Amino acid sequence: MDDAALAQLAALRRSIDNIDAALIHLLAERFTCTQAVGRLKAASGMPPSDPEREKKQIARLRALAIEADLDPAFAEKWFNFVVAEVIHHHEQIATTGTVQTAASE
Repeated sequence: MDDAALAQLAALRRSIDNIDAALIHLLAERFTCTQAVGRLKAASGMPPSDPEREKKQIARLRALAIEADLDPAFAEKWFNFVVAEVIHHHEQIATTGTVQTAASE
């Protein structure tokens, strides 16, 4: 590879690294909110999962993905992965009052 291509690759990778950092911070903020939801659900005797809301969110996120030129199947897989972790957190909160993460151990 020539120097120009290497410089362009480095610049693109810096952008990717910045985006990855932003995604991690956004996910952390999202989980802060969903853990508050989990505490509210536990205190109110609500179930950890809300299949109807999840169904609506999947439809909404698939539509957003299409608008953003992102594979809607990927967006749905991402959402399902995140929701599985959220439900796990809600179950932990309901049974132990807290969420155990590798960072909190």
